[in-house]
Amino acid sequence: MNTPPEPGQRRSVPELSVIVGERRQLINLAYRLLGSLAEAEDAVQETYARWYALSPRQQEAIASPGAWLTTVATRVCLDLLGSARARRERYVGEWIPEPLPDRGEWIGGPAGGRGEPADPADWVTLDESVTMAFLVVLEAMTPAERVAFVLHDVFRYPFPEVAEIVGRTPAACRQLATSARRRIRAAQAPTAPTGTQAGLVRHFKEAWEARDIAALVALLAPDATMTADGGGVAGAALRPVRGGERIAQYLIHFADRAGPGLTLLERTVNGRPGLVAQHGGRTATVAAFELADGRITRIWAVRNPEKLRPWTENEPRGE
Repeated sequence: MNTPPEPGQRRSVPELSVIVGERRQLINLAYRLLGSLAEAEDAVQETYARWYALSPRQQEAIASPGAWLTTVATRVCLDLLGSARARRERYVGEWIPEPLPDRGEWIGGPAGGRGEPADPADWVTLDESVTMAFLVVLEAMTPAERVAFVLHDVFRYPFPEVAEIVGRTPAACRQLATSARRRIRAAQAPTAPTGTQAGLVRHFKEAWEARDIAALVALLAPDATMTADGGGVAGAALRPVRGGERIAQYLIHFADRAGPGLTLLERTVNGRPGLVAQHGGRTATVAAFELADGRITRIWAVRNPEKLRPWTENEPRGE
């Protein structure tokens, strides 16, 4: 990847615009590898710090700056994934990947938000590889499986390049990606059409607002699971709530405790229809859903405010 110039030749230092232009690709890669936008931004910042620490002669010797940046970013993420498991063992309650809003809701906020627009280089492309269900499966993989799978199956890097990036043989990387695919097939339900999911989420919202426990139970699969992430900062169930009736009771209890200040909004969460619960005009919970056979089978509710920055940075602050 990093071929030096031929004798007698001198390659110019890459233009700043070329280097900075890789940022969006790196953010997209790091978010899928880490499941956290904040950690992805840190990983990309570390990648650029290593680039600018090179001398001009070292930069000139790099044949493909984009490939160099991708390699470094991936290795930074691989190191972070190795330490993340220990950190998440100390995490209070369940850990859920950081949810992302739709670009129109993030950039400047919906309906004329007051914040400055986010850097376009930080946009994460919202496709099937960032749905909450998909990211949760990625969390169950080993770091090596996750990296090999994301690089090859999501970003279409050939296995020889994946091998060079992660420091393994192409055959080993192929085996890792195959193992990761098996995990995906075993864990994921068939994806419901967006319109179908939006309609079901809307009915769920209406039943929740009406405190209609029977309607909520009818919308939930009997063996549905709700996982909440408060991180020890916001109130949340420390263990998954299992069973449609128990989930419905929990949601009614949550709404009763929140009182009249609770507002439910239909929003896009990681590219799929979801819900946002606001209290006093501030986002308190972002919920993502998985469906099967016309019912909700999984709910992921993120309440940790540290994971809700893209949703709250343009909201008015309270007194």
